[in-house]
Amino acid sequence: MKLLRVGAVGQERPAALDRVGRLVDLSGLVSEIDGAFLGGDGLAEVRAAVHGGTLPEADPTARIGAPIARPGKIVCVGLNYSDHAAETGAKPPAEPVLFMKAPNTVVGPNDQVLIPRGSRKTDWEVELAVVIGRTARYLASPAEAWDCVAGYTISNDVSEREFQLERGGQWDKGKSCETFNPLGPWLVTADEVPDPQQLGLRCSVNGILRQDGNTKNMIFGVAEIVHYVSQFMVLEPGDVINTGTPAGVALGMPEPKPYLRGGDVIELEIDGLGRQRQPVGTA
Repeated sequence: MKLLRVGAVGQERPAALDRVGRLVDLSGLVSEIDGAFLGGDGLAEVRAAVHGGTLPEADPTARIGAPIARPGKIVCVGLNYSDHAAETGAKPPAEPVLFMKAPNTVVGPNDQVLIPRGSRKTDWEVELAVVIGRTARYLASPAEAWDCVAGYTISNDVSEREFQLERGGQWDKGKSCETFNPLGPWLVTADEVPDPQQLGLRCSVNGILRQDGNTKNMIFGVAEIVHYVSQFMVLEPGDVINTGTPAGVALGMPEPKPYLRGGDVIELEIDGLGRQRQPVGTA
C-alpha cells in the first residue's frame, strides 16, 4: 500500500493510492499518518478500505506533503556505502556511524530546498528511508528488526559540508538546517517491498545524473541497522532512519565542486518508491 499526505503546508490530509493508481481520501478513517497510526491497528483497516474501492477520491492536483507527520526522531547512518566512503576519503566503518537530524527539517518531496545563509557547500544525498512501525528496544537479532519496519520512502539528506565538517563539533549542524530533509512522496508499506536490499536509487541535478547506486551495496543492511540502533536508543513508531547514500555527491567531486545554488533543481528516485523534485532557493 502507498500512503501519503496531501494538502497545503500544515493542512495535509491522509491519503492513499489504490490498486489502479487512484488517489483516495483517508480522512474519514484516520486523522493523520503518524506514529500513533502506524503503531496501532489502523493500518489493517485502511488497507481493507483501500482494497474495497469505496473511498472518496482526493484532489490529484494537491501538493504532496511528507508521508509521515512529525517523526519523533530522524536517525541517520553515515558512510554506509563503500563507494561514498571512498569518495570522501574515509575508511569504511567497522560499525554504523550514527548521527541525528532535527525532525523539523522534514518537508514534502517537491517542496523548495533552501540554501542556508552563509552556505557555500550545500550538497544532495539520495537515501532509502526506513519508517518504524513498532517499538524497537534492545532487539536480540537483526531478524527481529523486520517486524518493526512499517515501510520505506525516499529521503534527500541535504547537507551543508562546511557546517558539517569544517566548523567543529558533530555533524548535526550541517544536517539540520531548515528544509534539509525532503521526504516522500509515498510511505510504501513493507509488504510491497520484498527486498529493500535490491533497490536502485538515483539523483540528478539540473538534469545531470549525479548518483546511480543500489541498496545492495550498503555496508550495513536495513535489518542490521534497525537492530544496531535499538541497542543505543529506543525506536518508536513514526521514527525515520536515513540509511546512507551512494557515491556521487558534490563533496566527492573534483574542484570546482558543483555544490547547489539558488535556481538549481534536484530530482531523486528509488525503484518502486516514487520520485522527488525540489527547486533550490535561498534562506
